[in-house]
Amino acid sequence: MESTELDVLVVGGGVVGAGCALDATTRGLSTGLLEMRDWASGTSSRSSKLIHGGLRYLEMLDFQLVREALRERGLLLHRLAPHLVRPVPFLYPLTRAVWERFYVGSGITLYDGMAGRGMPHHRQLTRRQALRLCPALRRDSFVGAVQYWDAQVDDARHTMFVVRTAAAYGAHVAPRTQVIGFLREGGRVTGVRVRDLEDDREFEVRARQVVNATGVWTDDTQALIGERGQFQVRASKGVHLVVPRDRIQSTSALILRTAASVLFVIPWGRHWIIGTTDTDWTLDKSHPAATRSDIEYLLGEVNKVMVTPLRPEDVEGVYAGLRPLLAGESELTSKLSREHVVATPVPGVVAVAGGKYTTYRVMASDAVDAVAHALGGAVPPSCTDKVPLLGAEGYAAMWNQRAALSASSGVHVARIEHLLGRYGSLVDEVLDLIRTDPSLADPLEGAEDYLRAEVAYAVLAEGARHVEDVLTRRTRASIETFDRGLTALRPVAQQMAGLLDWSPEQLDREVESYRRRVEAERASQDQPDDRTADLTRREAPDVVPVAHG
Repeated sequence: MESTELDVLVVGGGVVGAGCALDATTRGLSTGLLEMRDWASGTSSRSSKLIHGGLRYLEMLDFQLVREALRERGLLLHRLAPHLVRPVPFLYPLTRAVWERFYVGSGITLYDGMAGRGMPHHRQLTRRQALRLCPALRRDSFVGAVQYWDAQVDDARHTMFVVRTAAAYGAHVAPRTQVIGFLREGGRVTGVRVRDLEDDREFEVRARQVVNATGVWTDDTQALIGERGQFQVRASKGVHLVVPRDRIQSTSALILRTAASVLFVIPWGRHWIIGTTDTDWTLDKSHPAATRSDIEYLLGEVNKVMVTPLRPEDVEGVYAGLRPLLAGESELTSKLSREHVVATPVPGVVAVAGGKYTTYRVMASDAVDAVAHALGGAVPPSCTDKVPLLGAEGYAAMWNQRAALSASSGVHVARIEHLLGRYGSLVDEVLDLIRTDPSLADPLEGAEDYLRAEVAYAVLAEGARHVEDVLTRRTRASIETFDRGLTALRPVAQQMAGLLDWSPEQLDREVESYRRRVEAERASQDQPDDRTADLTRREAPDVVPVAHG
């Protein structure tokens, strides 16, 4: 990137920035992608993990957003990422016998109709039928239910796969590279000044067009240019809890109405994800902190309908993410727009913000359309609706061959299924590591759902450079274990040290950095309000410090 002028440089390695890089490079544009931390380390690893149309947006009469999101859901499920996105049944408990069944049923009928084929249609259930699916529900908390289908994804893995796919098509991608300024000639932006945080050096990247896809950092990035943008982005904090699967007896996800919004209870491997909150956040964007009151609110809401209430000690993991919402007149972040906007704040820059995780590809396509318009000439239209992510091609066949894969690798078929759901048809690359070193087939100590081979693959093929990358995003040990990944910490660090040639001092620094992060997060989650939680969380510095100001 240093040695040539690119057609387009994308700033921000979340799902939208990654999508922009993939869209641009598959249109034949020379493309770069910069991210100041690890891929998906902001909003795109801390979502509700849903690929959905947004049932509640129908109530807001936002039919266009729902239709668009359902189309994207279908593409992801069936063409673009069938190895990463999977269907999930949801139960919608009803509390009013007649009118609510008609009202909700009508909405979900419309939802199914917009989605078209490819997913089971909803069905009306009596209370007895619903209790068979979800014995955890308190009998007196509802009168019946509607079951419908949506989909879920491991957001961080999906974003990383979008980045890898962009790179496979020729994009230049670099994490841990922070944009610290913009290059200008006259009134036009011609590139960026970058600090390589791993090697502590600065360099310049020149590009004919720069895309600002920095999500909740949009306004901060715009400020570096020295001019105010054409829209502002507000951050809304969403907190999620993770509890073991055996704490809630159900074969279906739940969607529950609350006074403020809706609450999801979503199956997640051997766990449940419960979320989310929706509150304004004006503090540190890098590490939004959950408070004791956030956790108590979520437990209180879900316990209103549970036979056996969840207790604070049932909570394995807690994570908080920030939604980038387009600032509007509403004081309630739950009412702000989930629509996206693309603008050209200064010549040479395209900014894209808002939207939902599910519609990342549309946002990217619209942003690169604006880039193409600015570049002039014949730039082909977007084709990403026809470009499967790495691991998608051949996934269905390999799923059918999972018993044979198990026999040839010596890895149990249940493990093969787990690997296929994380790597798709790239599973052979992971199994090849095991064939070369059979010890890599051993479960990861302290996070036994994962194999040691997955740590090696994270480093060798997925760009992981720090223990935090592996424990929080390449795997989810940081939220899936009661100790937040601390038992797995040193084994992972030692394995990474051998692959990355760390000194003993760097190994200890990685271990200490992650340990301090866990301590700070736990302490922040015992604070009563956002401000004290934020101050407590900030006590743990990043393993690779990012410049501020």
